[in-house]
Amino acid sequence: MPQTGEQVALKLFLGGDVMLGRGIDQVMPYSVLPELYETYVKDARTYVRLAEKTNGLLPLKVSFSYPWGDALGVFQRIAPDVKLINLETSVTTNATPWPDKVVCYRMHPKNVSALSEAGIDFCSLSNNHVLDWQRAGLTETLKSLRDVGIAFAGAGKNLSEAQKPAILPIFRKNRLIILSYSSESSGVPAVWAATATKPGINLLPDYSRNTVALIKRQVAKIKHPGDVVLFSMHWGPNWGYTIPQAHQKFAHALIDKAGVDLLYGHSSHHPLGMEVYNGKLILYGTGDLINDYEGIKGHEKYRPDLAVMYFPEINGQTGNLVSLTLVPMQIRKFRLNSASQQDSEWLAEVLDRESAPFGARVALNDDRTMALHW
Repeated sequence: MPQTGEQVALKLFLGGDVMLGRGIDQVMPYSVLPELYETYVKDARTYVRLAEKTNGLLPLKVSFSYPWGDALGVFQRIAPDVKLINLETSVTTNATPWPDKVVCYRMHPKNVSALSEAGIDFCSLSNNHVLDWQRAGLTETLKSLRDVGIAFAGAGKNLSEAQKPAILPIFRKNRLIILSYSSESSGVPAVWAATATKPGINLLPDYSRNTVALIKRQVAKIKHPGDVVLFSMHWGPNWGYTIPQAHQKFAHALIDKAGVDLLYGHSSHHPLGMEVYNGKLILYGTGDLINDYEGIKGHEKYRPDLAVMYFPEINGQTGNLVSLTLVPMQIRKFRLNSASQQDSEWLAEVLDRESAPFGARVALNDDRTMALHW
């Protein structure tokens, strides 16, 4: 990371939902038992067969770095200072799923090296899958991340720990402060909320003024001049491009009143529109980044096989957006691959269309990256 207190742009990588469980876990160096409790699928290896039927044979076992594929070269080329993802998987060998929760994801704790090999610095944990394998699974997830030195926020052994922001040094006198919340609108069970005595997630009560005031107090306690505050938010449904007015109003209030510099949204299975508001970047939904969904039918019009890597540059003194580069990828054979010219054009058109109502435009560059203009 930069070691100067001067006014330098902080380069971030923001990835959407990363799901390394189920089918992907079955081809990784270590695997949990394949039993599932879904309505139609009872064995995680079924998702391997679905992927192979769609895109061809997978290796019997892959390396820890395999799911990242061409993204590793992108990291090397762009060289972000900090890499952040939403980890939408429990990291546990616990075999008891949450009662009445149909879709449950888990990955073997030893496969956490897949995050280390990509240089991931931070995982947002406030989401609708981190407690899929009960509170014991959450406890093992927290330990697994701590053991490899990956910071996290949004879940903990009690409410105090779940609400605690992650603080990452970025410049000599500056820090990146990350708060992680989720909403019931993303499918989070209300009973997953952490309490004073129970492990759980940091659940957002609502989008009200009182909630904004609560976050303002939280930020005011820790934000120093020059710090950049990122608000990670798991919200909204899996499919559809509509941004609820309540989401936009809440994002604006966090920027205007609570000292937030960047809103990093996720939950949707495809990227959503973007906005730059009073100089601050709002990513309403970053989509999926890694998953085992190939072969699952029903939402082809959204092209869920396409993913985006987000690389914002943020002014370290003001928190304002300097630039945003987007790199289009395709999920194929449980691996991130550079998107084709045709797919890149499709993504650019969709993101431009969905961002235009917010006063932002997306253009495709000659090198197949995309740029946000505002």
